[in-house]
Amino acid sequence: MRVHNGMRPQDVVVLLKILTIQGDWQYRDLSAALSISVSEIAESLHRSSVAGLIDGQKKKVYRTSLMEFIQYGLHYVFPQVPGQTVTGIPTAHSHPFYKAHFSSESNYVWADDKGTMRGMLIEPLHKGVVQAAKEDALLYKTLASIDIIRVGKNREKKLAIEELKKIILI
Repeated sequence: MRVHNGMRPQDVVVLLKILTIQGDWQYRDLSAALSISVSEIAESLHRSSVAGLIDGQKKKVYRTSLMEFIQYGLHYVFPQVPGQTVTGIPTAHSHPFYKAHFSSESNYVWADDKGTMRGMLIEPLHKGVVQAAKEDALLYKTLASIDIIRVGKNREKKLAIEELKKIILI
C-alpha cells in the first residue's frame, strides 16, 4: 500500500474539476483539462481517498468533507502571500464576479502573458490552473473563491464560502 504523505495543492484542483464536469469522466479527461499527467491524477486521487475527500472507487467526491477542508483548513495548509506586480488573469476579489461585490485599490492575478490585468501575483494551486480557468468558467470562479480564502479579508471570505457552498454542496 502506498504511503500517504499529505495533501498537495493540486489535489484540491483535481477534486474541484471533478465537481465541474457534467457526466462521466476518465483520468485522461482530468489530465487534459488540468495539464497534470495521468499518473499524477491517479496519485492525487489516492491521496484524496486516504484523506477521506473521495470514495474508494475514486469517483464520488465527499462534498461536505471537501467543503469543511476548504473552509477551515485550506488557508493553513496552502497559505499565500501576494507577490510582485505582474500581468495576468484576475483572481480572488479581482475575479469579475467578486469585483462587482468588492472595491479594492489592489488587484490579484495569476501570472499570464496574455492576461488582461496588472496586479499582485497569487501563485495558483497548480500551474495548470490558468489554462484550465480559461476553458471552464465555473472552475475559474471556484478557484478564484479558493484564492479569496487564501488571501482575503473576513468579509470577502464570507462571500467566497457562500459561493463555494453553492457549487460544492449541491
